Amino acid sequence: MQKRELGTSGLEVSAIGLGCMGLSHGYGPATDKRDAIALIRAAVERGVTFFDTAEAYGPFANEELVGEALAPFRDQVAIATKFGFEGGNSRLGQDSRPERIR
Repeated sequence: MQKRELGTSGLEVSAIGLGCMGLSHGYGPATDKRDAIALIRAAVERGVTFFDTAEAYGPFANEELVGEALAPFRDQVAIATKFGFEGGNSRLGQDSRPERIR
């Protein structure tokens, strides 16, 4: 798997990432949890180290799924997540206060 460096911090990730939104949000019914975890872990086994999620996919359901699936690999992967929505719901507007982000 080819790698890419992101920014100037030295963070290196796979050239191919896995966007996880469709596993729990946006494209019909959520994927069975066991199948979704198996898919994410199969991606890791094939060299994928960059995963994308967001608090609004669920809300929070996708982040929880990705976190559970990648827990055994936490030191080997990078997870990008989008955040800053009130209650994790993009329809309720933005809330990027520091205490909300924490």
